[in-house]
Amino acid sequence: MAVRVFIDGAAGTTGLEIRDRLKGRDEFELLVLPDDQRKNAKARKDALHAADIAILCLPDDAARETVALAEGSQVRIIDASSAHRVAEGWTYGFPEIIGHSRIRKVRLVSNPGCYPTGFIALLAPLVDEGLLRSDWPFTVNAVSGYSGGGNALIDRFEADKTLAFRAYGLALGHKHLAEMTRYSGLRHAPVFSPAVVPAYRGMVIDIPVPGQAFAGDTGAGNLHEVLEAAYESSRVVRVHDCADNPSEIILNADAPASDALDLYVFGEGQEARLVAVLDNLGKGASGAAIQNLNIMCGIAETTGLRL
Repeated sequence: MAVRVFIDGAAGTTGLEIRDRLKGRDEFELLVLPDDQRKNAKARKDALHAADIAILCLPDDAARETVALAEGSQVRIIDASSAHRVAEGWTYGFPEIIGHSRIRKVRLVSNPGCYPTGFIALLAPLVDEGLLRSDWPFTVNAVSGYSGGGNALIDRFEADKTLAFRAYGLALGHKHLAEMTRYSGLRHAPVFSPAVVPAYRGMVIDIPVPGQAFAGDTGAGNLHEVLEAAYESSRVVRVHDCADNPSEIILNADAPASDALDLYVFGEGQEARLVAVLDNLGKGASGAAIQNLNIMCGIAETTGLRL
């Protein structure tokens, strides 16, 4: 019997990608509301109570409202918003960090944010293994394709071809900081410098690691070894050999969709730059939701992923 899936927010960028990718899969039956019912609370509640799994592709407040509408049902939920990423009772949906078995068994899963996915993937294993200091005030510079900003930002970039770079979050206190701090095992939130560039999709996260951030007699080569060991069994996360490091990291404006996460360690001795490259709509959003959906349903996790 097919798993009944309801996507609340199926008209948004992430929701559309998830819906398109599930259409041809016999394991799932999509419950779809007519356009004039998409924001109708009763119609949404009925769909939630009829579904086996709901995927929320909504702003934070709307996601909380949907969770309330689901009360009294047995529906399992994957929330792609940031509303529940550090909330009590929710499991963080980063299987390579949290563990596949935890996600497989739970009812409530919160999809990681796109920027935190790269940040946590790089730092969590290194802090956990004691190679980097958990009390170091890390900084992170990152750029994303404009699709990560939703329909309003997409319209803005596509209407104004003079836009070349958009730095934001300048007041600090970005909503991603809580999950970046908690799941990386850090004592302090990083200083986060996000920006948007005129590419539709794609993302680069760059973490400088000065000598003072290393714990003990550790070098860049050790960082690579630990990351390689942490993800050796993953078909989604790829740790690149330092000997084959590129001389530059490039985002192409027309990059194809991807659900992979590529990690690099640049540098030698006690100085390094940790770099993650991913698709903000892939492993950073819809791809992660599909991966979690597969795991929750006992299906091979890479089914339907673009790797």
